[in-house]
Amino acid sequence: MRYHDITKDDMRNGDGLRVVLWVSGCEHHCPGCQNPVTWDPDDGLVFDDKARDELFEILGRDYVSGLTLSGGDPLFPANRDEVTALVRKVKDKFADKDIWLYTGYAFEDVQDLEVMKYVDVVVDGPYLADLRDVKLHWRGSSNQRVIRMHEPLSPGSS
Repeated sequence: MRYHDITKDDMRNGDGLRVVLWVSGCEHHCPGCQNPVTWDPDDGLVFDDKARDELFEILGRDYVSGLTLSGGDPLFPANRDEVTALVRKVKDKFADKDIWLYTGYAFEDVQDLEVMKYVDVVVDGPYLADLRDVKLHWRGSSNQRVIRMHEPLSPGSS
């Protein structure tokens, strides 16, 4: 897996103060995407032990609420195994931290993936510029849903 950045002390991509891993690889190519530089799965840096250690060091800080996975798309097929292994390790090591995952896939299409066992919140669906709404929390367009995994799914979850 490759990544573009690890953002420390982020407050825009989930509840609380977070660390965000911006992975490479996306097949959605949404017009108006805020991160088209992350689409190419072969671009960016290799997510190696050094990057994982940096991520874990930040997650270990008391004031950090959790990890957000974005990109690109963490559920881009070539990312799925490594993202699953990463979130499993995060939950083992930092049980008190939550995990948010942004994906362009509809939740119904990815809900049975193993990675979902470890994710607390999923923001799903492609970004649709004609449905952009700056008043929405945690999402860019009104078709996207903020799905809290430990609550029943309801139409228009947010």
